[in-house]
Amino acid sequence: MKVLAINGSPRKRGNTQLLIQKVFEPLQAEGIETELYQLGGKQVHGCTACGKCRQVKDGRCHIKNDAINECIEKMLEADAIILGSPVYFADVSTEMKALIDVSGYVTRGNGHLLKRKVGAGVLAVRRGGELHAFETLNNFFLISQMIIPGSSYWNFAFGGPEGAVLEDAEGMQIMKTLGENMAWLLKKLKA
Repeated sequence: MKVLAINGSPRKRGNTQLLIQKVFEPLQAEGIETELYQLGGKQVHGCTACGKCRQVKDGRCHIKNDAINECIEKMLEADAIILGSPVYFADVSTEMKALIDVSGYVTRGNGHLLKRKVGAGVLAVRRGGELHAFETLNNFFLISQMIIPGSSYWNFAFGGPEGAVLEDAEGMQIMKTLGENMAWLLKKLKA
């Protein structure tokens, strides 16, 4: 089993990555392979609705979107997908939004390629806007017919400066519980 996490933060080792790593800990303890893909900071483009991916049906975006196509390939190989983002103006980063729009259009138009995979969103938030951003991630999972595991609260932690999420004890516990629940769910689905 494999869990892919896509970090939509332009900060490679910032709060979002720290949260993803906390989710990874229980997964790795259960022998589940994990991979972190750094999307934030890469050149990505949103969907232009050209429809070529649905005509050609090769599971790829046909505008110059190499990073997103790489993410789509990795998403198809994974059993579970974690999408991580900082909260910017009450929503996910522009890189994460581009990934959601493009990969959603491609995978749904090519036979619902993410159907029944496990999906979870993780958010680093300074002060507010996290519920709207959380809905953005969950709406992607739901429209893709994915299975969303819960945690002990919504999957976000508070902290502004890099590393500050580590001081949010409840937020870190939420990430740990999420990882435990993902591991349990993945094992049940594979049984």
